[in-house]
Amino acid sequence: MSVLFSGSIKADTGPKEQAVLHDIVKQISPDNIEKDITKLVSFGTRHTLSETKSETRGIGAARRWIKAEFERISRACNDCLEVYFQAKTISGEKRIPDATEVVSVIAVLKGKTDPSRYVVMSGDIDSRVTDVMDFTSDSPGANDNASGVAGVLEAARVLSQYSFHGSIVFAALAGEEQGLFGGKIMAEQAQKDGWRIKAVLNNDMIGNISGINGVINNTTARIFAEGTRQNETEKQARKRRFTGGEVDSPTRNLARYIDRMADDYIPNLDTMMIYRLDRFGRGGHHRPFNDLGYPAVRIMETNENYNRQHQDLRTEDGIKYGDTLDGVDFDYAAKLTALNAVSLAGMAWAPNPPVNVAIQGAVKPSTTLSWNAPKANEKTIIKGYKIYWRLTDQSQWQYSRYVGNVTQYTLENIVIDNYFFGVASVSHDGFESPIVFPGDAGSFGQ
Repeated sequence: MSVLFSGSIKADTGPKEQAVLHDIVKQISPDNIEKDITKLVSFGTRHTLSETKSETRGIGAARRWIKAEFERISRACNDCLEVYFQAKTISGEKRIPDATEVVSVIAVLKGKTDPSRYVVMSGDIDSRVTDVMDFTSDSPGANDNASGVAGVLEAARVLSQYSFHGSIVFAALAGEEQGLFGGKIMAEQAQKDGWRIKAVLNNDMIGNISGINGVINNTTARIFAEGTRQNETEKQARKRRFTGGEVDSPTRNLARYIDRMADDYIPNLDTMMIYRLDRFGRGGHHRPFNDLGYPAVRIMETNENYNRQHQDLRTEDGIKYGDTLDGVDFDYAAKLTALNAVSLAGMAWAPNPPVNVAIQGAVKPSTTLSWNAPKANEKTIIKGYKIYWRLTDQSQWQYSRYVGNVTQYTLENIVIDNYFFGVASVSHDGFESPIVFPGDAGSFGQ
């Protein structure tokens, strides 16, 4: 079915506003986040190589407490979460020379109609001091990254009260400081198990508002998002050179989705989309997912304080060093947790992103987009589709048109050379998927 549109361009009004997403934001508790960060700090150190037998100190005690907390959350929702340890023994690595079991904690809220489609929220369990191999010294890791794990736990508490079409994963990943091992293990297992991952929101340091640059700011956050896929083939790269897509990878359009959620649902929060995999020369647990082609971003504070990162606890020349509780703003951590929660909920309530989006219009006055019809299990979810477009130098989508439940649509007198285009799926109650740029460069997969 093909439809023509002829007329003036109208400004995009965005997705339908959802009252339930405002309700989710209100339920995120700074008090719960403070309690969880305080508890994680109480284990003394959470270094990957630290104590595993003690019930009160070390990485073993910390991961067992996280698992127990997920299980408590699950009991409150009639066992709605599948909670488990995900482990692999690592050895012979620069930062893990001897055989060490790297153990993450995973909790899965299964979707009701499309359970093999997943969105993931992650934070990393482990902490460190100045010497990355020092596993005995106190390493509170209050902001880096008890804040991220506390956010994951709180999002699970709130979102487990609801049912979704797609599945939501809450992941406390291990081994980040020693080489991103928890993320590698999870990403590889997800690929092996055939998980259709549409988004990974990695939260790494979401609690600091006082920067080393002297700026104190609780109203901004950063979303780091790489451009072209790491696993892009040479053939795909050649095609992209002529069709575009350098700034429209699924990861970049995931970032745009989250940025839009911040604008619509999180009071006093402006997100910065950073067109880079991570901070300059540094890394995080979203990268292993990017390495396998999954859309994945890092969400974090805007102004870092390096005196509180990877530091021995000490005071020198009147400067206090160390990642302690007094460096965390719990209201701010709750704000970023709420951003994660509404983004996860919006995607899990939305239909699957459009599949096999294609575009035509070279040397023509009009632009035609097409995509696959929904699969049988998606037909009850989808109301129709929405085409978005923007000028090529704009970071966010500017214009849109809902086109109904069709598989092809022509925008007459809108020239393909002047804009970037994309398509989103729309549910009957107005939830939209992330926007899919045409071709391999923008595909979110099946």
